[in-house]
Amino acid sequence: QVQLVESGGGLVQAGGSLRLSCAASGRTRSNYHMGWFRQAPGKEREFVAAISWSGTRTSYVDSVKGRFTISRDNAKNTVYLQMNSLKPEDTAVYYCAAAPPKFLWPPGKYDYWGQGTQVTVSS
Repeated sequence: QVQLVESGGGLVQAGGSLRLSCAASGRTRSNYHMGWFRQAPGKEREFVAAISWSGTRTSYVDSVKGRFTISRDNAKNTVYLQMNSLKPEDTAVYYCAAAPPKFLWPPGKYDYWGQGTQVTVSS
């Protein structure tokens, strides 16, 4: 079992930047693919970005390409989401998730989820 805790959210003006962090604990010896999702009020949860266990593969939803960058530091058991050029449409609760390594890239299932961190972008 893996526990995930997100941090780094907050209030930022449009055009600003934030870096989200997701710290993993528990069974962190396994090599999990990691992903970021977000959910805005009244909307369904959507995929934002993913990174393979080795960090060699990444995937992004079209709306954040060129603005967001996912990365990871396995030695620190941490995954990051650098968010630049933020837009009000990015306002949401952002969730970190881990996919079991048995699934090939791209992950088809995320088994572990964090509690979420709020990102609010003002115009």
